[in-house]
Amino acid sequence: MASLRKVFVVGVGMTKFEKPGSRENFDYPEMAKEAGTKALEDAGLTYDKIEQACCGYVYGDTTCGQRAVYQLGMTGIPIYNVNNACCSGSTALFMGKQLVE
Repeated sequence: MASLRKVFVVGVGMTKFEKPGSRENFDYPEMAKEAGTKALEDAGLTYDKIEQACCGYVYGDTTCGQRAVYQLGMTGIPIYNVNNACCSGSTALFMGKQLVE
């Protein structure tokens, strides 16, 4: 099926690649806050402009996405949790693209 419209990644942010909990007081919510804050700044957006979120995770509970995104102040939006082993991140990105289309 052809895409209804083009979808672009407009902001990116990263953290150091490390296992959650390997650093004191630095678990996945803090990692998400660091990467998410950088991505929003890179895109020139504030979190109140975000309408929904797709969150890929491997470690953690079924509501990891909610806990991670709330660190950015995002509440009241749909948050989709994606656990697909090593493909979680790319699956969440693809799902987000589909939701925008």
